[in-house]
Amino acid sequence: MTTIIIHKNSTGMYKGFTCFGHAEYAKKGRPDILCSAISSLVINTINCLEELAKEQLQVATNEETGFIKCDLESPLQDKSVFLLDSMVYGLQKLSEQYGEKYLLVKFEEV
Repeated sequence: MTTIIIHKNSTGMYKGFTCFGHAEYAKKGRPDILCSAISSLVINTINCLEELAKEQLQVATNEETGFIKCDLESPLQDKSVFLLDSMVYGLQKLSEQYGEKYLLVKFEEV
């Protein structure tokens, strides 16, 4: 299962997110469309935050374990909040469609 934890502060502002695990939706040896969809949403959001919005991020990854951690270093611009809202929305829809057995999205106050 892939777990994604969205980190927000006490006022609801995004502080970052952490992803870990593999969805394991597909049978062994087959391409996993759910893992691909999750990766596309998460990596595209990180790239857009860095390249388009010019936000300052700290990103750590481990492809083997499916680990991605993104820490936001300062308050976000409105367009960056929209990018994260869009990522969260997409991930929640995938979780609804495929089930929490494969993708769990949760929120944590930091």
